[in-house]
Amino acid sequence: MPAKVNVQLAVGAPRADGFHDLANVFLAVDLYDEVTVTPADALRVTVSGPDAHLVPLDRTNLAARAAELLAARHGVADSGVHIHIAKDIPVAGGMAGGSADGAGALLACDALWGTGATRAELLDICAELGSDVPFSLVGGAALGRGRGELLTPLDVGGTFHWVFALADGGLSTPAVYRECDRLRADADVPEPEPSPVLLEALRIGDADALAAAMANDLQPAAVSLRPALADTLRAGTDAGAFAALVSGSGPTTAFLAADADAAEHIAAALRASGTCRTARVAASPAPGATVVAR
Repeated sequence: MPAKVNVQLAVGAPRADGFHDLANVFLAVDLYDEVTVTPADALRVTVSGPDAHLVPLDRTNLAARAAELLAARHGVADSGVHIHIAKDIPVAGGMAGGSADGAGALLACDALWGTGATRAELLDICAELGSDVPFSLVGGAALGRGRGELLTPLDVGGTFHWVFALADGGLSTPAVYRECDRLRADADVPEPEPSPVLLEALRIGDADALAAAMANDLQPAAVSLRPALADTLRAGTDAGAFAALVSGSGPTTAFLAADADAAEHIAAALRASGTCRTARVAASPAPGATVVAR
């Protein structure tokens, strides 16, 4: 299951249900978590990899919830399962690692139990799990409408190279949205719409045009809550990144590079800058969740 970067995140005004309408342009990148499921007497979650101790092992974990929802829908009597998550996607970093784990567990349990769920049903369960989970299943590139769960696949005409700078600690997504609302309380917030220039840049694989069009309406809120992110963003652009932005609700920051060599250079500069915990390179687009039998 791949991580994601939001190359555009346009956020509307708060809805009556507390969510926000979005125009969310997702791009999957080749940092992956791996979810393994095996029969067990009861539902159990274990985690390994970087920052594994920060991942919940109870039913608040989206992978556990995915297994429970699938079992309930299909009346799986013997639904005990051991879910092991091997983490490589940064934890609590705004890159949808938890959502990827939910999508991966859903697909894996469907294969383990032979439920035969349709693609549409799997996407419906993903949407019930969370706004980013459907894209984790689909991968590639897509425009997310509604709260991000209503997906339209997008064409991508080339490979884009990224650097992700990882911050110490996480940021609460609800807190970032609340701060966004506070900062815009007196503003006339327009209906969120995707940028035609950005969609065309993706279609033709033009990194320069994509850099000029990237935007994240949550970035001011994330920087307000974590001012040090401004130093990280500046360090990446000083190192030659075409563009820099907070990834989703943060605190991970994303930098678009000219090519793979430039990405390595930017990552090294960020690691040396003292403005982040570490930096990772990745490329996009990447495929969505897939099943590998063992």
